[in-house]
Amino acid sequence: MTLHVATIVEDTDAEGPGRRFAVWVKGCTIRCPGCCNPEMFERAGATPHEPEALARRAARCGVEGVTVLGGEPFEQAPAVARFAEEARARGLSVMVFSGYALEALRARRDAGVDALLAATDLLVDGPYDARAPEPRRRWIGSTNQRLHFLTDRYDPTDPCFEASNELELRFDGHELVVSGWPTAARRVLARARARARGASDE
Repeated sequence: MTLHVATIVEDTDAEGPGRRFAVWVKGCTIRCPGCCNPEMFERAGATPHEPEALARRAARCGVEGVTVLGGEPFEQAPAVARFAEEARARGLSVMVFSGYALEALRARRDAGVDALLAATDLLVDGPYDARAPEPRRRWIGSTNQRLHFLTDRYDPTDPCFEASNELELRFDGHELVVSGWPTAARRVLARARARARGASDE
């Protein structure tokens, strides 16, 4: 079983509660207008990872949990579920971001989807709406999206869930990696891409 990955950040606090091992998967047919990761729409160019090995790597990082984004995690549900199960078996929490509504995912009655939901502690659902950015709820991209507490691992009244959104920038070699609030991330990446195009034209 192979997990098709776009990028990994081994230690971030911009993608869920506590320090987290974040995995962006590749491939998404939802393609929300204004998505800050359009380069992750296509599966082509993904780096293959074995879910168990990736969970072992996450556990070695000393983080609180793993977060899976994309791309669309539920379009690789069996492989992401295996990764989530292996992460949970090592004491890590699991947070997943999806453009699909929870009700629609449950209505599929798909074994892979059900397994991923069962291995998820926190789910952010719903398509990203660039016209309605969410500035107040931390880790939520737009006001239409919902945060579901699927287990009792986290307390919904914890103040961390009401903190302001934030942006995290880091360089991976020569590549700029932007994590956190999609509205700001989209602007930063657009500027970086424009500058890169300008440099290449010189």
